Amino acid sequence: MVEKRTQPLARDAMAYVLAGGRGSRLKELTDRRAKPAVYFGGKARIIDFALSNALNSGIRRIGVATQYKAHSLIRHLQRGWNFFRPERNESFDILPASQRVSETQWYEGTADAVFQNIDIIEDHGVEYMVILAGDHIYKMDYELMLQQHVDSGADVTIGCLEVPRMEATGFGVMHVDNEDRIIAFVEKPADPPGIPGNPEMALASMGIYVFHTKFLMDMLRRDAADPKSSRDFGKDIIPYIVEHGKAVAHRFTHSCVRSDFEREAYWRDVGTIDAYWQANIDLTHITPELDIYDSTWPIWTFSEIKPPAKFVHDDEDRRGSATSSLVSGDCIISGAALNRSLLFTGVRVNSYSRLENAVVLPDVTIGRHSILRNVVIDSRVVIPEGLVVGDDPVLDAKRFRRSENGVCLITQTMIDKLGM
Repeated sequence: MVEKRTQPLARDAMAYVLAGGRGSRLKELTDRRAKPAVYFGGKARIIDFALSNALNSGIRRIGVATQYKAHSLIRHLQRGWNFFRPERNESFDILPASQRVSETQWYEGTADAVFQNIDIIEDHGVEYMVILAGDHIYKMDYELMLQQHVDSGADVTIGCLEVPRMEATGFGVMHVDNEDRIIAFVEKPADPPGIPGNPEMALASMGIYVFHTKFLMDMLRRDAADPKSSRDFGKDIIPYIVEHGKAVAHRFTHSCVRSDFEREAYWRDVGTIDAYWQANIDLTHITPELDIYDSTWPIWTFSEIKPPAKFVHDDEDRRGSATSSLVSGDCIISGAALNRSLLFTGVRVNSYSRLENAVVLPDVTIGRHSILRNVVIDSRVVIPEGLVVGDDPVLDAKRFRRSENGVCLITQTMIDKLGM
């Protein structure tokens, strides 16, 4: 007889977010911050999506492992995620690499980032562990994944995306049987295995794993004792379980959260300048693929106390206006025009300037008569008067970081070199 559940499984789970990644493909955007701390969507940081998914799923114990240039990330977590209360059996642990196991050893891999904090995890006494990557944009109910894990009797359940088979070459790919049991795990295969019954699609790992806590601790201790291990979930832990235990795939389509306006299961790795720019600009569409206005699944973040956005001047050639744009609080659009642009908090756009397809991070000041198209502007940059970007590809590439798709990343260091 199956024991009836009296409460959601998420209440007996801990979400452990791996947030130490550098994100080097984002170039200068991660010179001062880890990828999970990069701004997204006008108000949030990338890590807020994984954390909000955990909170909205009912998980009340969360740990975040940090490592690379973590100050900006830690400051954001302290400001925006400090509402957990131990008297309600809640906890929020920030776990920087602190040489807890060895005086010379930082986190050597994703598995090691969990292993080095085993004592902290075991003190919480949770039944399940949900291991998450902190650098993807998506909405997902982890409770449904936990239920599948328990019902299937799996040793590990792995969150998977269904992607066109030949687009899966950059992922870890699951070779599954008809019951979605994983019979092989292949890292970045040249010829990915297809899905049974749908051979043109493949199951790619999302970097999301569910374990029973005791089983995971046993696996981590075994792996730590292996001198040949690289201390990584994808390279070591998961292949071992596939070979010696029971690993099951969980399809993202079964637990993704969609509002009435979202047609497809939305997941993005915004790990390149082009992907980052596109995902932000997509939010300016009339009906974007990602609904950040869904109040039933809010994206929690640090909300600053700021005044509303303001648009001033109404002359024929000097009108503060915005079309198909997202404009955050404390922005002042003074006689300038925005089109398909996304402005974070505290941006100032001065008269006679025009922005199109622009992603502008917090506290940027844009001088008069500037014309900026297809740009990402890093935080606190001061754009000099009369700067034109987006008209001359050759000149843009000499002055700024220009991507394959023609998007220019602009930082203050690049501006300083112009001598304007």
